[in-house]
Amino acid sequence: MRLRRWPVWADIGWMKIRSLLLLLCVLPLALVPAGCSTNPATGEASFTAFMSPDDEKQVGAEQHPTLVQQFGGAYRDPELQAYVDRVGLSLARQGELQDLHWSFTILDDDGINAFALPGGYVHVTRGLLALASNEAELAGVLGHEIGHVTARHAAQRYSTEQATSLGIGALGILGVFAGLPPMLGSLANSSLQTGAAVYLQSYSRDQELEADRLGVRYMSRAGYDPDAMVTFFRKLDAYARLQASLVGDPAAADRFDIMASHPRTAERVQEAGVEANAHRLPGQRLDRQRFLQAIDGLLYGDAPAQGLRRGRDFLHPGLRIAFRVPDGFVLKNSPQQVVAIGPDGAVLAFDAEPRADVARAAPDMATYLARVWAAKAQLAALQQFTVAGMPAAAAAARGKSGGSTVDIRLVAIRGGPDRIWRFAFISRPQATARLLDGFRATVESFHALSAEDAAALQPWRIRLASVNEGDTQERLAARMVMPELRLETFRVLNGLAAGAPLTPGETIKIVGE
Repeated sequence: MRLRRWPVWADIGWMKIRSLLLLLCVLPLALVPAGCSTNPATGEASFTAFMSPDDEKQVGAEQHPTLVQQFGGAYRDPELQAYVDRVGLSLARQGELQDLHWSFTILDDDGINAFALPGGYVHVTRGLLALASNEAELAGVLGHEIGHVTARHAAQRYSTEQATSLGIGALGILGVFAGLPPMLGSLANSSLQTGAAVYLQSYSRDQELEADRLGVRYMSRAGYDPDAMVTFFRKLDAYARLQASLVGDPAAADRFDIMASHPRTAERVQEAGVEANAHRLPGQRLDRQRFLQAIDGLLYGDAPAQGLRRGRDFLHPGLRIAFRVPDGFVLKNSPQQVVAIGPDGAVLAFDAEPRADVARAAPDMATYLARVWAAKAQLAALQQFTVAGMPAAAAAARGKSGGSTVDIRLVAIRGGPDRIWRFAFISRPQATARLLDGFRATVESFHALSAEDAAALQPWRIRLASVNEGDTQERLAARMVMPELRLETFRVLNGLAAGAPLTPGETIKIVGE
């Protein structure tokens, strides 16, 4: 799970800062050497003083392996990877940066996400591939990310942050830069270590919309139907609403929407539709069947190595553990931890003590909890007990999250000589009392899996099915293996509205083993 945060200058207003910085582009070059460049994708002037094209390549090359590891590694399917490479390169050839060595990586992550590092490193999750319905929708996603690279958005954002940190504002803009030309190169080079993480921050509204426009341009030039970008935006919205319905709170859709920190989906649909109309040409294609054949057998949901979610149950065949989260909580998995998002802003997190030597040294769970894990917290109600025969301890505390007071319940369980399992339950004080029984039930549900039960667990995969005469959405959705919201998931995966007719002979996606 990737957290996005606005940079510290967001409150000043992107448009105001952008206008001020672009003033540098019309100043005499003697005052501002190399402060601005011509944007290769738009032809407009942009402020990129603190990150050169060579810097972008360096950042991308250095950070790409780390990023892939943080998102569960690369998905191992040579044929599918070659397919995504072909689509991505066909789009990159339509762009303005032909000297880049473009790289397209499928991440072994079930989330719906895609992003690019500067220098031409584009990443797409297998979860996003499962959601797409045709090659043109994939092209729209990859084209958008290519647009961020060709428009040098990371260099613009990073340079703006660096300039703002140096005090550039409405006053003194000439004085600051007139006195600092010798520092520009050294500051840019020394700050590349922190600048490599700029992709984690949100792009501005204008940059996101610009990447949409460029994505439509590239996919249209490559022969794809640009309307596919519009249909995929609608799928993102439907997916967010599906996840919110799993929590039982339709108003929670923003918490599951990867576009929540971007321009609203409705606005992007409208803007993309206008752009698509301008780039529509005869013979543009969707390539639905070729795409579906490429993702047949794609892993859906969790990889066994990270544990499997089955409704409210989390089961890890490798570690041979299992537990169940409370009703109304939706499990989210990642290589680092398991998180469950619940009603009223409640959150449940599960992981293990990362240091085996610390786990071995802990004399008992109460001591570990009070002196190691939560050594700086003011704990209350510290108690020891057992869970499925394993020693455990629990305590309560008050803390702050996003400026608000929250209740925290911590539980540590001895899972072996060098293993400590940890639960953290976070809730708003007004909701804690009615959530406590569910939290306790989750802890009590924690148990070891037998070797037979662990071996019987199989991951889910995207499977293709052909629509027969008389088939309905309900009949086909009944073949899905997930325990809940089968029909709704079937509709989202296939981009179907409720009641939409099916065409005999049509290929559709279902989730099976």
